[in-house]
Amino acid sequence: MNILLLGATGRVGSHIVTYALHECHHVTALIRSPEKIQIYHKNLTIIQGNVLNRDDIMRAINGMDIVISALNTDGTTTLSESIPLIIEAMENEGIKRIITIGTAGILQSKTTPTVLRYQSSESKQKSTRAAKEHHKVYDMLKQSTLEWTIVCPTYLPDGEKVGSYRIARDILPDGGAKISVPDTAEFTYKQVEARDYIRSRVGIAY
Repeated sequence: MNILLLGATGRVGSHIVTYALHECHHVTALIRSPEKIQIYHKNLTIIQGNVLNRDDIMRAINGMDIVISALNTDGTTTLSESIPLIIEAMENEGIKRIITIGTAGILQSKTTPTVLRYQSSESKQKSTRAAKEHHKVYDMLKQSTLEWTIVCPTYLPDGEKVGSYRIARDILPDGGAKISVPDTAEFTYKQVEARDYIRSRVGIAY
C-alpha cells in the first residue's frame, strides 16, 4: 500500500513510519527539513515540502492509497490551514481514506454530552488552543466526502509500548488518564487496514 505520512518527524509520526515499513508498505513522507528523519529504507520516499503549500501537497499525494496525518499544533495554525488543502487534494485524486491524530479534548463530554470535552468541566487542560485547532480539523473532515478516522489520545508521554489499551468510539474510555506515544502510533497504524472507525473519533487510553 502507498501511504502518504504527514508529520513523519514528530513523536507519533516517527513510530508510524517504523510500523508501516516493517509491514512492507511504501511510505512517502512530506517533510520541511528532510535531515530530521533518521530512517533509511528502500520503501521510504522523502519529499521536501510544506503542508501549507498546495503544490507540495499535490506532488506528494499523487499515487497514494491513504493519508496519515500525525501533524501537531506546535503553537501554530498549521493544522487548520493545511487540512483544507489535504482534503481538496484527496478529493481531486479520488483518495478516500485519511487517518489523523487528534486530542481527547475533541471527544464528546460524558458530563455534558452536547459539547466536546475541552468545552466542559471534564477537561483538565488549562489552555484550549490546541483543542480548538483539532476541533476545526474535525469539523472540516465531517463536511468532506472522505473516510476519516481521528485517533484521540489523552495525556501522551513517550513511554514504552505496552501493546494493550482501551478504545471507545467518540468518547474517552472511563478513567483514561494517559497512553504512550508508541501505543498511540500502533493503534493509528492499525487503522490502515481496519474499517471499524470510519468517520469516527476514537478515544484511546490505558
